[in-house]
Amino acid sequence: MVVIETLVKANIFIINCRNMADQDKDFLESVVKALVDNPKDVKIDRTIDEMGVLLTLNINPADMGQIIGRQGQTARAIRTLLRVVGAKNNARVNLKINEPEGSQRPAGRGRRTQEVDTSAVDDLKL
Repeated sequence: MVVIETLVKANIFIINCRNMADQDKDFLESVVKALVDNPKDVKIDRTIDEMGVLLTLNINPADMGQIIGRQGQTARAIRTLLRVVGAKNNARVNLKINEPEGSQRPAGRGRRTQEVDTSAVDDLKL
């Protein structure tokens, strides 16, 4: 009877460890699905290597702006929260957001080109 109780406790411990390991993925999934318009398209891959845990986020192209946020503030906040969840489980958690095919980046301030009138410079004789 003692052996059976020990095995049951060991299985419960293994199940609890697995649940702790997937807390970061579950947390990210719940946060992202609450933010996007297409929650069915949210896919998260979890890999573990020598650097820690890497969560790769794949979403609908239309939802990229909602996840990135203005100047990346939303993505930065999500990464910060994931680090807190990881620290709670003694793991380093990183987030990679895949840019989906077909997404288009709007022209930012640095991407616009201006025509410069050089006729006044040509008139100068140096």
